[in-house]
Amino acid sequence: MHRLLLWAGVLLALACVLALLAGFKAATPQILAGSAICLALAATTGRGQLREMAFTIWIVAGVVIGMVFHTSLIHFPPWFFGLDGTRLTVLIVPLLQIIMFSMGTTLSVADFARVLKMPGGVLVGLVCQFTIMPLLGFTLAHTMGLPPAIAAGFILVGVSPSGLASNVMSFIAKANVAMSVTMTALATLLSPVITPLLMKALAGEMVAIDVPSMMWDMTQIVLLPVVAGLVFHHLFFHRWKSLERIMPAISMVGILVITVVTVAPGRDKVIEVGMLLVLACFIHTTAGYALGYGFCKLLRLDTITCRTIAIEVGMQNAGLAAGLATKLGKVATLGLAPIVFGPIMNVTASVLANWWRTHPAEPEDKQGTGHSP
Repeated sequence: MHRLLLWAGVLLALACVLALLAGFKAATPQILAGSAICLALAATTGRGQLREMAFTIWIVAGVVIGMVFHTSLIHFPPWFFGLDGTRLTVLIVPLLQIIMFSMGTTLSVADFARVLKMPGGVLVGLVCQFTIMPLLGFTLAHTMGLPPAIAAGFILVGVSPSGLASNVMSFIAKANVAMSVTMTALATLLSPVITPLLMKALAGEMVAIDVPSMMWDMTQIVLLPVVAGLVFHHLFFHRWKSLERIMPAISMVGILVITVVTVAPGRDKVIEVGMLLVLACFIHTTAGYALGYGFCKLLRLDTITCRTIAIEVGMQNAGLAAGLATKLGKVATLGLAPIVFGPIMNVTASVLANWWRTHPAEPEDKQGTGHSP
């Protein structure tokens, strides 16, 4: 089945190119969206590296769907942006809460207790997480000439914590998954305090930031759902083992929906800043990997730990940043950088993780890392 879908995706992509060359522009949006969906389904039903790329391809497909169906030629149906006058972007925050709850159900007290076993690596990782990416975001926003509202969204990505995707990439890269999970959990729990303060300090001149209000928003979006998921994990999770497969799938669907409903209304702004924003996001995430890895090497940490922290630093919770933009009422401006950053982050992380997977660390570099499959 996956081969059939793969060929269908490739053929539809070629048909899109031919339609453009022949001047049939009206048909290209549907064809392009069909190609993206077929390729994503092919990855989902495939094996090996293609399957490992499935989540990334689905996110790219979500961006394509959001972009091509909101043009002067093709529009989303009226119900897409509103039901009884309510824009569907109101779904972003509830979906994020579900995603955060799902994250909580994958955690246990052992994930936090693990800090005592590897305090050095976790502490270094958290410091890198909340210094490298915020400062990179601030520097790039000011040097690349982004419009103020979009630049503020770019900084918002930088001050956000890492997300679940970093744990997946650490597993693919054969890095220290246990450390990755612990860092993600701690960064997420610390973010309701740290993220608003950093946002006020770095982007307060670009957009009005009410720190207490933002802290409360993040508590509702992040802290309460994660804690609820953690409680659920200890009280009920062992009774429904099937949830171990279902909850990640729910998270992925939620992220996909958030991508589509965020990209579509901001599509014109994306085109306006175009490749500049794409380039800025690419530099942001790749520099995060490089600086995270390089800083850990300077501290003489082992290679596995360096790789783990590099992935945690370079990968941000772009969905959370989009949710915060929604709370601020600026999803079409502040929300653009998170949505552009997400696919670029996932693609670059997938490439890096697969490279490290095929280039394992030397045996002496694995000592003392507490590596977990």
